[in-house]
Amino acid sequence: MPGPKKVTRLGLEAKKEENLSDWYSQVITKSEMIEYYDVSGCYILRPMSYSIWEKIKDFFDAEIKKMGVDNVYFPIFVSQSALEREKTHIADFAPEVAWVTKSGDTDLAEPIAIRPTSETVMYPAYAKWIKSHRDLPIKYNQWNNVVRWEFKHPQPFLRTREFLWQEGHSAFASKDEADEEVMAILELYARVYEDLMAIPVIRGRKTEKEKFAGGDYTTTVEVYISASGRAIQGATSHHLGQNFSKMFEIVYEDPEKPGEKKFVYQNSWGITTRTIGVMVMVHGDNKGLVVPPVVARDQVVVIPCGVTASLPEEDKQKLMKKCQEYRQALRDAGIRATDDLRDNYSPGWKFNHWELKGTPIRMEVGPRDMKQNQFVAVRRDTGEKMTLAEGKAAEKIKEILDTIQTDLYSRAKKDQDDHMVAIETWSDFCSNLDKGMIIQAPYCGAIPCEDKIKKDSARDQDIEPGAPSMGAKGLCIPFKPLKELKPGTKCVCEGCDHEAKYYTLFGRSY
Repeated sequence: MPGPKKVTRLGLEAKKEENLSDWYSQVITKSEMIEYYDVSGCYILRPMSYSIWEKIKDFFDAEIKKMGVDNVYFPIFVSQSALEREKTHIADFAPEVAWVTKSGDTDLAEPIAIRPTSETVMYPAYAKWIKSHRDLPIKYNQWNNVVRWEFKHPQPFLRTREFLWQEGHSAFASKDEADEEVMAILELYARVYEDLMAIPVIRGRKTEKEKFAGGDYTTTVEVYISASGRAIQGATSHHLGQNFSKMFEIVYEDPEKPGEKKFVYQNSWGITTRTIGVMVMVHGDNKGLVVPPVVARDQVVVIPCGVTASLPEEDKQKLMKKCQEYRQALRDAGIRATDDLRDNYSPGWKFNHWELKGTPIRMEVGPRDMKQNQFVAVRRDTGEKMTLAEGKAAEKIKEILDTIQTDLYSRAKKDQDDHMVAIETWSDFCSNLDKGMIIQAPYCGAIPCEDKIKKDSARDQDIEPGAPSMGAKGLCIPFKPLKELKPGTKCVCEGCDHEAKYYTLFGRSY
Protein backbone atom coordinates (compact mmCIF):
# COMPACT_ATOMS: atom_id res chain seq x y z
CA MET A 1 0.00 0.00 0.00
CA PRO A 2 1.31 3.48 -0.78
CA GLY A 3 2.20 5.54 2.28
CA PRO A 4 0.37 8.74 3.22
CA LYS A 5 0.71 11.45 0.57
CA LYS A 6 3.36 13.99 1.52
CA VAL A 7 1.60 17.25 2.29
CA THR A 8 3.67 20.31 1.41
CA ARG A 9 3.34 23.36 3.57
CA LEU A 10 0.84 25.75 2.08
CA GLY A 11 2.71 29.02 2.59
CA LEU A 12 6.07 30.18 1.26
CA GLU A 13 9.24 29.19 3.04
CA ALA A 14 11.53 31.60 1.18
CA LYS A 15 11.42 35.37 1.64
CA LYS A 16 11.40 37.58 -1.46
CA GLU A 17 13.99 39.99 -0.05
CA GLU A 18 16.32 37.19 1.14
CA ASN A 19 16.27 34.59 -1.64
CA LEU A 20 14.50 35.80 -4.74
CA SER A 21 15.01 32.73 -6.92
CA ASP A 22 13.73 30.27 -4.26
CA TRP A 23 10.84 32.62 -3.49
CA TYR A 24 10.00 32.83 -7.20
CA SER A 25 9.92 29.09 -7.79
CA GLN A 26 7.85 28.53 -4.63
CA VAL A 27 5.34 31.23 -5.57
CA ILE A 28 4.73 29.96 -9.08
CA THR A 29 4.38 26.31 -8.04
CA LYS A 30 2.42 26.75 -4.79
CA SER A 31 0.00 29.21 -6.41
CA GLU A 32 -0.59 26.54 -9.08
CA MET A 33 0.67 28.65 -11.97
CA ILE A 34 3.36 26.22 -13.08
CA GLU A 35 4.05 22.51 -12.92
CA TYR A 36 7.58 21.34 -13.62
CA TYR A 37 8.19 18.96 -16.52
CA ASP A 38 10.76 16.25 -17.29
CA VAL A 39 12.32 18.17 -20.20
CA SER A 40 14.58 20.86 -18.76
CA GLY A 41 13.51 24.43 -19.56
CA CYS A 42 9.92 23.41 -20.43
CA TYR A 43 7.00 23.98 -18.07
CA ILE A 44 3.29 23.27 -17.82
CA LEU A 45 1.14 26.42 -17.72
CA ARG A 46 -1.81 25.73 -15.43
CA PRO A 47 -5.13 27.66 -15.50
CA MET A 48 -3.85 30.24 -12.96
CA SER A 49 -1.20 31.45 -15.41
CA TYR A 50 -2.79 30.57 -18.74
CA SER A 51 -5.86 32.64 -17.86
CA ILE A 52 -3.58 35.71 -17.53
CA TRP A 53 -2.12 34.97 -20.97
CA GLU A 54 -5.68 34.79 -22.33
CA LYS A 55 -6.45 38.26 -20.93
CA ILE A 56 -3.33 39.67 -22.61
CA LYS A 57 -4.23 37.86 -25.82
CA ASP A 58 -7.83 39.10 -25.82
CA PHE A 59 -6.75 42.72 -25.32
CA PHE A 60 -3.89 42.72 -27.81
CA ASP A 61 -5.74 40.74 -30.46
CA ALA A 62 -8.71 43.14 -30.41
CA GLU A 63 -6.36 46.16 -30.67
CA ILE A 64 -4.32 44.86 -33.62
CA LYS A 65 -7.51 43.90 -35.46
CA LYS A 66 -8.52 47.59 -35.22
CA MET A 67 -5.21 48.33 -36.99
CA GLY A 68 -6.08 45.97 -39.84
CA VAL A 69 -3.90 43.05 -38.76
CA ASP A 70 -5.09 39.52 -39.65
CA ASN A 71 -4.23 36.32 -37.79
CA VAL A 72 -2.62 33.43 -39.67
CA TYR A 73 -0.74 30.26 -38.83
CA PHE A 74 2.55 29.17 -40.40
CA PRO A 75 4.31 25.82 -39.81
CA ILE A 76 6.59 25.23 -36.83
CA PHE A 77 9.26 23.67 -39.10
CA VAL A 78 11.69 25.61 -41.26
CA SER A 79 14.09 24.26 -43.89
CA GLN A 80 17.81 24.72 -43.36
CA SER A 81 18.14 26.70 -46.60
CA ALA A 82 15.38 29.18 -45.64
CA LEU A 83 16.64 29.57 -42.07
CA GLU A 84 20.20 30.30 -43.12
CA ARG A 85 19.30 32.82 -45.83
CA GLU A 86 19.63 35.94 -43.62
CA LYS A 87 23.14 35.48 -42.20
CA THR A 88 23.29 38.12 -39.43
CA HIS A 89 19.79 37.17 -38.31
CA ILE A 90 20.52 33.47 -37.93
CA ALA A 91 23.98 34.02 -36.43
CA ASP A 92 22.19 35.50 -33.43
CA PHE A 93 19.92 32.46 -33.02
CA ALA A 94 22.21 29.66 -34.31
CA PRO A 95 23.33 28.28 -30.91
CA GLU A 96 19.70 28.03 -29.76
CA VAL A 97 18.11 26.41 -32.83
CA ALA A 98 16.69 22.92 -32.20
CA TRP A 99 16.97 20.56 -35.19
CA VAL A 100 14.92 17.52 -36.18
CA THR A 101 17.45 15.09 -37.67
CA LYS A 102 15.63 11.73 -37.62
CA SER A 103 12.32 10.17 -38.53
CA GLY A 104 12.11 6.92 -36.57
CA ASP A 105 15.56 5.38 -37.11
CA THR A 106 16.17 7.04 -40.46
CA ASP A 107 18.31 10.15 -40.76
CA LEU A 108 16.59 12.96 -42.65
CA ALA A 109 18.25 13.98 -45.92
CA GLU A 110 18.13 17.61 -44.77
CA PRO A 111 17.69 18.46 -41.09
CA ILE A 112 14.65 20.60 -40.32
CA ALA A 113 14.75 23.38 -37.72
CA ILE A 114 12.05 24.22 -35.20
CA ARG A 115 11.27 27.94 -35.48
CA PRO A 116 13.09 30.22 -33.02
CA THR A 117 11.08 33.05 -34.69
CA SER A 118 9.25 33.06 -38.03
CA GLU A 119 10.82 35.69 -40.32
CA THR A 120 12.43 32.99 -42.46
CA VAL A 121 9.27 30.83 -42.35
CA MET A 122 6.90 33.57 -43.50
CA TYR A 123 8.84 35.74 -45.91
CA PRO A 124 9.17 33.25 -48.80
CA ALA A 125 5.34 33.26 -48.89
CA TYR A 126 5.26 37.08 -48.72
CA ALA A 127 7.47 37.12 -51.83
CA LYS A 128 4.83 35.03 -53.65
CA TRP A 129 1.86 37.07 -52.48
CA ILE A 130 3.21 40.57 -53.13
CA LYS A 131 3.36 41.58 -56.78
CA SER A 132 1.84 45.07 -56.97
CA HIS A 133 1.56 48.08 -54.65
CA ARG A 134 -2.12 47.09 -54.40
CA ASP A 135 -1.06 43.97 -52.46
CA LEU A 136 0.37 46.20 -49.72
CA PRO A 137 0.39 46.58 -46.84
CA ILE A 138 0.38 42.99 -45.58
CA LYS A 139 -0.12 42.80 -41.80
CA TYR A 140 -0.19 39.27 -40.40
CA ASN A 141 0.12 38.03 -36.84
CA GLN A 142 0.32 34.58 -35.35
CA TRP A 143 -0.22 33.32 -31.81
CA ASN A 144 2.12 30.38 -31.48
CA ASN A 145 4.98 28.69 -29.67
CA VAL A 146 8.67 29.01 -30.47
CA VAL A 147 11.66 26.99 -29.32
CA ARG A 148 15.06 28.39 -28.35
CA TRP A 149 17.29 25.70 -26.90
CA GLU A 150 19.00 27.90 -24.32
CA PHE A 151 21.74 26.56 -22.09
CA LYS A 152 21.62 29.39 -19.60
CA HIS A 153 19.91 28.77 -16.27
CA PRO A 154 16.19 28.38 -17.18
CA GLN A 155 13.52 30.21 -15.16
CA PRO A 156 9.80 29.60 -15.74
CA PHE A 157 8.24 32.43 -17.80
CA LEU A 158 11.46 34.48 -17.83
CA ARG A 159 13.80 32.20 -19.77
CA THR A 160 12.38 28.96 -21.15
CA ARG A 161 13.18 26.65 -24.06
CA GLU A 162 9.66 26.75 -25.41
CA PHE A 163 7.40 29.74 -24.90
CA LEU A 164 4.14 31.17 -26.15
CA TRP A 165 4.04 34.52 -27.87
CA GLN A 166 2.50 36.47 -30.69
CA GLU A 167 4.64 37.54 -33.61
CA GLY A 168 3.43 40.15 -36.06
CA HIS A 169 5.02 40.54 -39.48
CA SER A 170 4.07 43.39 -41.77
CA ALA A 171 5.22 44.71 -45.14
CA PHE A 172 4.73 48.26 -46.46
CA ALA A 173 5.48 50.26 -49.59
CA SER A 174 6.94 53.18 -47.60
CA LYS A 175 9.32 53.45 -44.65
CA ASP A 176 7.09 56.11 -43.04
CA GLU A 177 4.14 53.71 -42.81
CA ALA A 178 6.41 51.05 -41.32
CA ASP A 179 7.90 53.48 -38.77
CA GLU A 180 4.43 54.54 -37.72
CA GLU A 181 3.35 50.95 -37.10
CA VAL A 182 6.49 50.18 -35.05
CA MET A 183 5.53 52.93 -32.60
CA ALA A 184 1.81 52.07 -32.56
CA ILE A 185 2.59 48.45 -31.65
CA LEU A 186 5.13 49.50 -29.01
CA GLU A 187 2.44 51.64 -27.41
CA LEU A 188 0.12 48.61 -27.29
CA TYR A 189 2.86 46.64 -25.52
CA ALA A 190 3.25 49.48 -23.04
CA ARG A 191 -0.52 49.32 -22.43
CA VAL A 192 -0.35 45.55 -21.81
CA TYR A 193 2.13 46.23 -19.01
CA GLU A 194 0.73 49.49 -17.66
CA ASP A 195 -3.05 49.06 -18.06
CA LEU A 196 -3.37 45.29 -17.64
CA MET A 197 -0.42 44.24 -15.47
CA ALA A 198 -0.10 47.53 -13.51
CA ILE A 199 3.62 47.65 -14.32
CA PRO A 200 5.35 50.85 -15.49
CA VAL A 201 7.68 50.57 -18.48
CA ILE A 202 10.47 52.63 -20.00
CA ARG A 203 9.96 53.05 -23.74
CA GLY A 204 13.02 53.41 -25.92
CA ARG A 205 15.19 52.22 -28.78
CA LYS A 206 17.70 49.40 -28.37
CA THR A 207 21.41 50.15 -28.76
CA GLU A 208 23.16 48.88 -31.90
CA LYS A 209 24.64 46.03 -29.86
CA GLU A 210 21.30 44.92 -28.43
CA LYS A 211 19.01 45.44 -31.44
CA PHE A 212 17.35 42.55 -33.30
CA ALA A 213 19.84 40.83 -35.61
CA GLY A 214 19.03 41.60 -39.24
CA GLY A 215 16.86 44.59 -38.34
CA ASP A 216 17.33 48.33 -38.85
CA TYR A 217 16.29 49.36 -35.36
CA THR A 218 14.47 47.85 -32.39
CA THR A 219 12.10 49.61 -30.01
CA THR A 220 11.47 48.14 -26.58
CA VAL A 221 9.58 48.49 -23.32
CA GLU A 222 11.87 47.78 -20.35
CA VAL A 223 10.72 46.89 -16.84
CA TYR A 224 12.63 47.41 -13.58
CA ILE A 225 12.45 44.67 -10.94
CA SER A 226 13.50 46.16 -7.62
CA ALA A 227 13.69 42.81 -5.83
CA SER A 228 16.78 41.96 -7.89
CA GLY A 229 17.92 45.45 -8.91
CA ARG A 230 17.71 44.27 -12.49
CA ALA A 231 15.78 45.22 -15.61
CA ILE A 232 14.03 42.92 -18.03
CA GLN A 233 12.99 43.42 -21.64
CA GLY A 234 9.19 43.51 -21.71
CA ALA A 235 8.44 43.33 -25.46
CA THR A 236 10.02 44.52 -28.71
CA SER A 237 8.85 46.08 -31.96
CA HIS A 238 11.41 45.97 -34.79
CA HIS A 239 11.78 47.85 -38.04
CA LEU A 240 13.56 45.48 -40.42
CA GLY A 241 14.07 48.02 -43.19
CA GLN A 242 14.60 46.27 -46.53
CA ASN A 243 17.12 43.75 -45.18
CA PHE A 244 14.78 40.77 -45.37
CA SER A 245 12.95 41.90 -48.51
CA LYS A 246 16.32 41.93 -50.31
CA MET A 247 17.16 38.43 -49.03
CA PHE A 248 13.77 36.97 -49.92
CA GLU A 249 13.08 39.07 -53.04
CA ILE A 250 9.90 40.64 -51.65
CA VAL A 251 9.28 43.22 -54.36
CA TYR A 252 6.41 45.06 -56.00
CA GLU A 253 6.11 46.90 -59.28
CA ASP A 254 6.81 50.63 -58.92
CA PRO A 255 3.54 52.36 -59.90
CA GLU A 256 5.50 55.48 -60.98
CA LYS A 257 8.04 53.62 -63.16
CA PRO A 258 6.50 50.61 -64.92
CA GLY A 259 8.89 47.68 -65.18
CA GLU A 260 10.93 48.74 -62.13
CA LYS A 261 10.77 46.75 -58.90
CA LYS A 262 10.88 48.15 -55.37
CA PHE A 263 11.71 46.32 -52.15
CA VAL A 264 9.13 46.45 -49.36
CA TYR A 265 9.82 47.81 -45.85
CA GLN A 266 9.11 45.32 -43.07
CA ASN A 267 8.41 45.16 -39.35
CA SER A 268 8.24 42.32 -36.86
CA TRP A 269 6.99 42.56 -33.28
CA GLY A 270 6.37 40.20 -30.37
CA ILE A 271 5.32 39.82 -26.74
CA THR A 272 5.63 36.58 -24.77
CA THR A 273 4.47 34.73 -21.66
CA ARG A 274 7.46 36.39 -19.95
CA THR A 275 4.89 39.09 -19.05
CA ILE A 276 3.49 36.72 -16.40
CA GLY A 277 6.87 36.17 -14.74
CA VAL A 278 7.50 39.92 -14.69
CA MET A 279 4.12 40.42 -12.97
CA VAL A 280 5.04 37.81 -10.31
CA MET A 281 8.40 39.51 -9.64
CA VAL A 282 7.07 43.06 -9.52
CA HIS A 283 3.91 42.63 -7.42
CA GLY A 284 4.38 39.39 -5.46
CA ASP A 285 5.10 39.43 -1.72
CA ASN A 286 5.91 36.99 1.08
CA LYS A 287 2.32 35.72 1.19
CA GLY A 288 2.40 34.79 -2.51
CA LEU A 289 1.14 36.23 -5.77
CA VAL A 290 -0.51 39.62 -6.04
CA VAL A 291 -2.49 39.62 -9.27
CA PRO A 292 -3.79 42.92 -10.71
CA PRO A 293 -7.61 42.82 -10.95
CA VAL A 294 -7.69 43.44 -14.72
CA VAL A 295 -5.91 40.12 -15.42
CA ALA A 296 -6.96 38.09 -12.37
CA ARG A 297 -8.76 34.84 -13.17
CA ASP A 298 -10.88 35.37 -10.05
CA GLN A 299 -11.21 38.96 -8.87
CA VAL A 300 -13.12 38.07 -5.70
CA VAL A 301 -13.41 34.94 -3.58
CA VAL A 302 -16.36 34.60 -1.18
CA ILE A 303 -15.51 32.64 1.99
CA PRO A 304 -17.99 31.62 4.73
CA CYS A 305 -16.65 32.30 8.25
CA GLY A 306 -17.77 31.51 11.79
CA VAL A 307 -18.91 27.97 10.99
CA THR A 308 -18.44 26.36 14.41
CA ALA A 309 -19.58 22.99 15.74
CA SER A 310 -22.31 24.78 17.72
CA LEU A 311 -23.79 26.49 14.63
CA PRO A 312 -27.10 24.76 13.77
CA GLU A 313 -27.11 22.93 10.42
CA GLU A 314 -29.95 25.13 9.17
CA ASP A 315 -27.94 28.31 9.84
CA LYS A 316 -24.91 26.75 8.17
CA GLN A 317 -26.96 26.02 5.03
CA LYS A 318 -28.33 29.58 5.03
CA LEU A 319 -24.77 30.93 5.23
CA MET A 320 -23.61 28.76 2.31
CA LYS A 321 -26.61 29.90 0.28
CA LYS A 322 -25.84 33.55 1.11
CA CYS A 323 -22.23 33.11 -0.10
CA GLN A 324 -23.51 31.66 -3.38
CA GLU A 325 -25.93 34.59 -3.72
CA TYR A 326 -23.07 37.06 -3.23
CA ARG A 327 -20.99 35.23 -5.81
CA GLN A 328 -23.86 35.28 -8.31
CA ALA A 329 -24.70 38.96 -7.70
CA LEU A 330 -21.06 39.88 -8.35
CA ARG A 331 -20.97 37.76 -11.51
CA ASP A 332 -24.17 39.38 -12.72
CA ALA A 333 -22.42 42.74 -12.31
CA GLY A 334 -19.55 41.56 -14.55
CA ILE A 335 -17.12 40.79 -11.73
CA ARG A 336 -15.16 37.51 -11.91
CA ALA A 337 -16.18 35.96 -8.59
CA THR A 338 -15.82 32.50 -7.10
CA ASP A 339 -16.60 30.98 -3.70
CA ASP A 340 -14.83 28.46 -1.50
CA LEU A 341 -17.46 26.42 0.33
CA ARG A 342 -15.29 23.37 1.05
CA ASP A 343 -16.07 22.05 4.51
CA ASN A 344 -12.82 20.13 5.03
CA TYR A 345 -10.74 23.31 5.34
CA SER A 346 -10.86 26.03 7.99
CA PRO A 347 -11.47 29.68 7.02
CA GLY A 348 -7.88 30.48 8.06
CA TRP A 349 -6.50 27.84 5.70
CA LYS A 350 -8.67 29.22 2.89
CA PHE A 351 -7.50 32.79 3.57
CA ASN A 352 -3.88 31.66 3.15
CA HIS A 353 -4.75 29.60 0.07
CA TRP A 354 -6.39 32.50 -1.78
CA GLU A 355 -3.73 34.99 -0.63
CA LEU A 356 -1.12 32.68 -2.13
CA LYS A 357 -3.05 32.73 -5.42
CA GLY A 358 -3.11 36.53 -5.31
CA THR A 359 -6.90 36.94 -5.63
CA PRO A 360 -7.47 40.74 -5.33
CA ILE A 361 -10.40 40.71 -2.86
CA ARG A 362 -11.52 38.25 -0.22
CA MET A 363 -15.12 38.55 0.89
CA GLU A 364 -15.78 37.17 4.38
CA VAL A 365 -19.37 36.35 5.33
CA GLY A 366 -20.29 35.07 8.80
CA PRO A 367 -23.61 34.39 10.60
CA ARG A 368 -23.42 37.78 12.36
CA ASP A 369 -22.72 39.58 9.05
CA MET A 370 -25.75 37.89 7.56
CA LYS A 371 -28.03 39.14 10.32
CA GLN A 372 -26.71 42.68 9.84
CA ASN A 373 -26.87 42.54 6.02
CA GLN A 374 -23.16 43.20 5.66
CA PHE A 375 -19.87 41.52 4.75
CA VAL A 376 -16.15 42.15 5.20
CA ALA A 377 -13.95 42.84 2.15
CA VAL A 378 -10.18 42.33 2.49
CA ARG A 379 -7.68 43.73 -0.03
CA ARG A 380 -4.95 41.28 -1.04
CA ASP A 381 -2.41 44.03 -1.80
CA THR A 382 -2.61 45.92 1.51
CA GLY A 383 -4.53 43.58 3.85
CA GLU A 384 -6.98 46.42 4.57
CA LYS A 385 -10.39 45.26 5.88
CA MET A 386 -13.68 47.05 5.17
CA THR A 387 -17.16 46.28 6.47
CA LEU A 388 -19.66 46.97 3.69
CA ALA A 389 -23.43 46.86 3.23
CA GLU A 390 -24.88 43.92 1.31
CA GLY A 391 -27.01 46.19 -0.89
CA LYS A 392 -23.90 47.95 -2.24
CA ALA A 393 -21.78 44.84 -2.70
CA ALA A 394 -21.23 44.99 -6.49
CA GLU A 395 -20.80 48.77 -6.60
CA LYS A 396 -18.28 48.86 -3.72
CA ILE A 397 -16.33 45.82 -4.92
CA LYS A 398 -15.94 47.42 -8.37
CA GLU A 399 -14.58 50.58 -6.75
CA ILE A 400 -12.10 48.62 -4.64
CA LEU A 401 -10.91 46.62 -7.67
CA ASP A 402 -10.25 49.87 -9.55
CA THR A 403 -8.37 51.27 -6.56
CA ILE A 404 -6.22 48.14 -6.24
CA GLN A 405 -5.29 48.32 -9.94
CA THR A 406 -4.32 52.02 -9.63
CA ASP A 407 -2.43 51.52 -6.36
CA LEU A 408 -0.41 48.58 -7.69
CA TYR A 409 0.69 50.69 -10.64
CA SER A 410 1.49 53.74 -8.47
CA ARG A 411 3.59 51.68 -6.05
CA ALA A 412 5.54 50.06 -8.88
CA LYS A 413 6.02 53.45 -10.59
CA LYS A 414 7.37 55.02 -7.40
CA ASP A 415 9.68 52.04 -6.98
CA GLN A 416 10.97 52.47 -10.55
CA ASP A 417 11.39 56.24 -10.17
CA ASP A 418 13.27 55.79 -6.88
CA HIS A 419 15.72 53.39 -8.54
CA MET A 420 16.47 55.22 -11.79
CA VAL A 421 19.09 57.97 -11.84
CA ALA A 422 20.83 60.11 -14.44
CA ILE A 423 24.61 60.41 -13.91
CA GLU A 424 27.62 61.81 -15.80
CA THR A 425 30.71 60.10 -14.33
CA TRP A 426 32.01 56.53 -14.28
CA SER A 427 32.37 56.46 -10.46
CA ASP A 428 28.71 57.50 -10.05
CA PHE A 429 27.79 54.82 -12.60
CA CYS A 430 29.42 52.02 -10.58
CA SER A 431 28.27 53.16 -7.14
CA ASN A 432 24.64 53.44 -8.28
CA LEU A 433 24.77 50.12 -10.13
CA ASP A 434 25.94 48.40 -6.95
CA LYS A 435 22.93 49.85 -5.11
CA GLY A 436 20.66 48.01 -7.57
CA MET A 437 19.81 51.09 -9.62
CA ILE A 438 19.23 51.45 -13.33
CA ILE A 439 21.21 54.33 -14.76
CA GLN A 440 20.75 56.87 -17.53
CA ALA A 441 24.25 57.79 -18.66
CA PRO A 442 25.66 59.80 -21.60
CA TYR A 443 26.86 57.35 -24.26
CA CYS A 444 28.53 57.79 -27.66
CA GLY A 445 26.69 54.86 -29.25
CA ALA A 446 29.81 52.84 -30.16
CA ILE A 447 29.59 49.07 -29.60
CA PRO A 448 33.16 48.76 -28.15
CA CYS A 449 32.19 51.30 -25.45
CA GLU A 450 29.12 49.28 -24.52
CA ASP A 451 31.26 46.12 -24.31
CA LYS A 452 33.76 47.93 -22.08
CA ILE A 453 31.01 49.33 -19.84
CA LYS A 454 29.66 45.80 -19.36
CA LYS A 455 33.12 44.35 -18.66
CA ASP A 456 34.25 47.15 -16.34
CA SER A 457 31.02 47.16 -14.32
CA ALA A 458 31.07 43.39 -13.70
CA ARG A 459 32.08 42.07 -10.30
CA ASP A 460 34.50 39.17 -10.26
CA GLN A 461 32.83 36.68 -7.95
CA ASP A 462 31.35 33.72 -9.80
CA ILE A 463 27.87 33.27 -8.38
CA GLU A 464 24.36 32.43 -9.60
CA PRO A 465 24.14 33.03 -13.36
CA GLY A 466 23.04 36.58 -13.97
CA ALA A 467 23.29 37.60 -10.31
CA PRO A 468 24.39 41.12 -9.30
CA SER A 469 28.01 40.36 -10.24
CA MET A 470 27.14 40.69 -13.92
CA GLY A 471 28.00 43.84 -15.84
CA ALA A 472 25.52 46.47 -16.96
CA LYS A 473 24.26 46.39 -20.50
CA GLY A 474 22.53 49.02 -22.61
CA LEU A 475 18.82 48.46 -21.99
CA CYS A 476 17.52 51.21 -24.27
CA ILE A 477 17.93 54.80 -25.40
CA PRO A 478 14.85 56.24 -23.65
CA PHE A 479 12.42 58.27 -25.74
CA LYS A 480 11.94 60.49 -22.68
CA PRO A 481 15.26 60.69 -20.81
CA LEU A 482 15.39 62.02 -17.24
CA LYS A 483 17.40 65.03 -18.40
CA GLU A 484 18.45 66.72 -21.61
CA LEU A 485 21.94 66.05 -22.94
CA LYS A 486 24.10 69.18 -22.76
CA PRO A 487 26.28 69.81 -25.84
CA GLY A 488 29.87 68.71 -25.26
CA THR A 489 28.98 66.02 -22.68
CA LYS A 490 31.48 63.15 -22.92
CA CYS A 491 30.60 59.44 -23.13
CA VAL A 492 30.53 57.83 -19.66
CA CYS A 493 32.82 54.98 -20.76
CA GLU A 494 36.30 55.33 -19.20
CA GLY A 495 38.91 56.18 -21.82
CA CYS A 496 36.39 57.29 -24.46
CA ASP A 497 36.95 60.86 -25.69
CA HIS A 498 33.90 61.00 -27.92
CA GLU A 499 30.95 63.23 -27.28
CA ALA A 500 27.82 61.48 -26.07
CA LYS A 501 24.95 61.21 -28.55
CA TYR A 502 22.20 60.50 -26.03
CA TYR A 503 21.42 59.39 -22.51
CA THR A 504 21.21 55.60 -22.55
CA LEU A 505 19.61 53.44 -19.89
CA PHE A 506 22.08 50.91 -18.48
CA GLY A 507 21.48 48.23 -15.90
CA ARG A 508 21.96 44.64 -14.93
CA SER A 509 19.49 42.59 -16.84
CA TYR A 510 17.74 39.23 -17.15
